[in-house]
Formats: sequence, C-alpha cells, structure tokens
Amino acid sequence: METMTLTQDMQEVLNTLGIQSVNPAYSTGQKSGSTDGERTTRDIHSPVDGSLIATVQMASVADYDQVIEQAQKAFKTWRMMPAPQRGEIVRQIGNRLRQYKEPLGKLVTYEMGKIYQEGLGEVQEMIDICDFAVGQSRQLYGFTMHSERPQHRMYDQYHPLGIIGIISAFNFPVAVWAWNAMLAAVCGNVCIWKPSEKTPLTALACQKIVAEVLKENDLPEGIFNLIIGDAEIGSKMAHDRRVPLVSATGSTRMGKKVGEAVGARLGRSLLELGGNNAIIITEHADPEMAIRATVFGAVGTCGQRCTSTRRLLIHESRYDEIKERLLKIYPTLSIGNPLDEKNLVGPLIDQDAVNSFKNALQKAQEEGGKLLVGGEVLSGEGYEGGNYVTPALVEAENYYEIVQEETFAPILYLIKYQGDVHDAVATHNAVSQGLSSAIFTTNILEAEAFLSQRGSDCGIANVNIGTSGAEIGGAFGGEKDTGGGRESGSDAWKVYMRRQTNTINYSTELPLAQGIKFDI
Repeated sequence: METMTLTQDMQEVLNTLGIQSVNPAYSTGQKSGSTDGERTTRDIHSPVDGSLIATVQMASVADYDQVIEQAQKAFKTWRMMPAPQRGEIVRQIGNRLRQYKEPLGKLVTYEMGKIYQEGLGEVQEMIDICDFAVGQSRQLYGFTMHSERPQHRMYDQYHPLGIIGIISAFNFPVAVWAWNAMLAAVCGNVCIWKPSEKTPLTALACQKIVAEVLKENDLPEGIFNLIIGDAEIGSKMAHDRRVPLVSATGSTRMGKKVGEAVGARLGRSLLELGGNNAIIITEHADPEMAIRATVFGAVGTCGQRCTSTRRLLIHESRYDEIKERLLKIYPTLSIGNPLDEKNLVGPLIDQDAVNSFKNALQKAQEEGGKLLVGGEVLSGEGYEGGNYVTPALVEAENYYEIVQEETFAPILYLIKYQGDVHDAVATHNAVSQGLSSAIFTTNILEAEAFLSQRGSDCGIANVNIGTSGAEIGGAFGGEKDTGGGRESGSDAWKVYMRRQTNTINYSTELPLAQGIKFDI
C-alpha cells in the first residue's frame, strides 16, 4: 500500500480498523477469502487527495456460492435463538461501534469524502439503529383476532425470511447497511452485504468489528456476511431464489434492474432509489430557518445524499430576498479536505461525478437556465488529487429536462412560483422521484395543506425542517421512481419477515367458516 501521501493519523486509523494493503473478496465472520489467482483486484483511491488507500480482491461467482452456503447453515442456528438473545448480540455490536466511532468515522470521511462531522454522524446512525433494534427484538408483535367459529382462536405471527441481500451505495457506505442488517438480524435473518465497489474498506472495517462480537459469543460464521464484487455479483444476488429479500440502495436505473430480476422469481425487493427533493419557501416562511436548511441540504455531503435538496421553490414575493442571501453565503463556503473540521464541503466521489456535475450545468444553461454562482472545478494548492467543485446556484424552470433528473452533485435550482401553496405543491410533485420534501412556513393552513392527501407525494414530508438528515426512528423511503421501500424505524422490521395467520380449534367439532355445511 502506498503511504507517501497518507497522514500518520490516517495510517493509524487503517491499522486500528485492520485495513491491510490487500483485502479479501468476502468474509463470513471469522473466515475471509484468501488470495486466488482467478480473482481480479481493484485499487481504492481517496477522493480527498487521490491517494491509494488499499487494494481489494473482487469476488468470483465461486466465492458468492460459498458465502450463500455458509449463510444458509448459519440461518438454521440463528433463527432458533430467541429474539431477545439476538437483540443482545446486536447490543454488543452497538457498543463495539461506540468504541470504534472515531477511527471508523475518519475512514468514512477519507474513503467517501463527506466531512468528518458527517462521518461521525454516519457511525452514530449505526449505533442508534442498534439501540432501536435491541428494543425491537422484544416487540415483534402479531395480532389476535376473534374467530367467527366457537372455541377457535386466531392470531398472526412473524417468522424470519432467511438470507437478506443488502446492496448499498457509496454515499452512505455503512449506515444503510446497518439499517437493514441490525433489524434483519433481530428478526432472525442472516445477511449478505455487497457494498459499493467505490467504498469497500469501510464495509471491511464494519465486518471485522462484527466478527469480533460473533467470535466472543461463540456464534457460527455466516450470520453477517460481506462480499465485494461488481455488478455481476449484484445481478446474481437479484436472480438468486436462495435470497428471498434483496434490499438495494442506488440509482433508479439500478433499482429497476434489481426489481425486475427479483420480481421475475416472485421474490421481495426493498428499493431505496433516487430523489429529486425540493424545499418550498412560502411568503410566510421564516427566512433564517429556511436558508440554513437549504444550504445544508444542498451542499452537505457535496450534494451526494439521496435526500439532498436539489430544487428550491420560492414564492415570488420572497424570491429576490432568498436569492440574494444565498448569493452571499455560497462564496463563503469553506471547501477542502473533509478531515479538516473548518471545511463544510468535501469532494465528489470520483472524476465521473465531476463530469456529471459539469455536464448538468452545461445542459441547464442550454435549456435556458442561468448559472448564478459556483460551478467551478477546483485545482491547485489544497485540492491536489481530489475531486473538488464549488456548489452551484442555477435559476431554472421545473420543466427543464435536467431539472427533472437527479444529478448527484451540489447543484441547487432556484425556481420562482406564483399563486398559493397548492400551486407550489403541484410544481413540487411534477417530477418522477418522490423521496424527501419540505415546506417552510409559519402559516398552519399551508403546513397542513402540504401534509394532506393533495400535498407532497413523497415518502418524507417535513415542515420547517430541511429535506436532509432523517432520524432512524421513522421509516425511511419514498414513492414513484424512488422505489416504494421503507427502512430503519417505525414498523419497517416487518419487511424482513414472513407473516403467518394461525387458527387453533380447541373444540371437538369442525365448524366451517361462513357457516358452510359439508356433512359426510
């Protein structure tokens, strides 16, 4: 591994988390894949400074089958443990993540590029979902029903599905895995995690942390599994009948392929796909709150959150005021090394993302949009080897083709609207994605209209809170091209289980439902 440009601090982080120069293609807990001449490798470079962090082996089809077999064996043991005991294992995982929070947060930042505070926040999300899952392990409730037949009892209960496939994206390299894996685990399932090939090292670190806990509790390998591979491995998982549920996070294009493959075999898919999120600022908004939420939503994670704010719908009476405030703030945003806590904006993930950023801005202007500020690719001192850009503000119209698309970059489209809140909502909903949404207003009628049946069509709708930064207690997900999945809190645990209705006859008769007579 090249270490010439790594700081001593970062090298210590890698050592602490057990990241070596060459990392295995898969891990089933205590056992990891060894070097194999048939495997290809991939170099992992940091978007912060372009440094080579490590090299990973890419899994083969044979590796995949080996992981599946190990997971199937582990499921037979894990599903028989009482749910509260499974919760105890997850509790220990949460505590171990607390111990590693700082180095793991730094690795998230260095490998993915989000600022250090966001890196720490992502690890905290894993800790929080562990705590949530521990409580959930004692609340896997079913319902009881009154039977129409005498001396009969009816109830429903939930059983684990088996192997849960988890395909995660680079922008949240560990948190979304934890949302799925910890809830699936307390429900009695085993997991196979395919992380983004752009950010596999944070996944390896998490797998090592979990493996410590499993080993200390004398549990079999195969409960939590990791496989590092390209789209071929993801496709194989989607087509595999041995994986009853595939949870996939990523682009709408990717999600459609996964959903089609899983649906063709009548499996289940949990899809968390693209967002084209908007904030509505009405004439009754508190401008200070609206501006703060807008800036964080638009430039946080360098615009690479699925909940990033991409459209700002501003009432005509407030448009000039809001625009001028943003034009003053954007040039002051500190951009640079995300491990330096004075910086608020880190790099894009790679050069392809930079190209998408430039192409989107060019297309917006070709369609009639006006670039107000930003849009530059940064180079020179302080930016060497990194993928740094200046967040952009663009005056646009909602119907522009590029505005209708999700660009994973810090571009905020300013769109003026006339009329009342219903006009704003109609514009807001006129995109194919439906993940997160927000309105800023001090008028309760506008707020309730936004949350009503004729209001936001998104899975998340906020009042006086931005589009980005969801808590784990609520179900996370969206509608339309966002896929319809729900993860994390509320009753999202049910997606990882199969529902069974049970009827018990404790009489000596055999009455039929609906009063049917069938005497023989």
